Amino acid sequence: IRLYDRLFNHPAPDSAKDGSDYREHINLDSLQILANCYVEPSINYAQSGEQFQFEREGYFCIDSKQKSDKKLVFNRTVTLRDTWEKIEKSFKD
Repeated sequence: IRLYDRLFNHPAPDSAKDGSDYREHINLDSLQILANCYVEPSINYAQSGEQFQFEREGYFCIDSKQKSDKKLVFNRTVTLRDTWEKIEKSFKD
């Protein structure tokens, strides 16, 4: 399972006011790979292009180029917003 995040740590890496190069703003954690994950057995029959919601994680699609008969690879396409954390924080403030 591949979890993608923002590629840059700065909203406009080319126009940073400190004069830095865009490469200095690359998010080193923009890709996390989770290996040997468990999924429902029915997903073994999934076809390329199908999309799934993994509970509390987001929406995922099968990577059609990396999929094989022995291995499924999923790419996260949309994260789920964690609004509960924001609500909890507002009560602490």
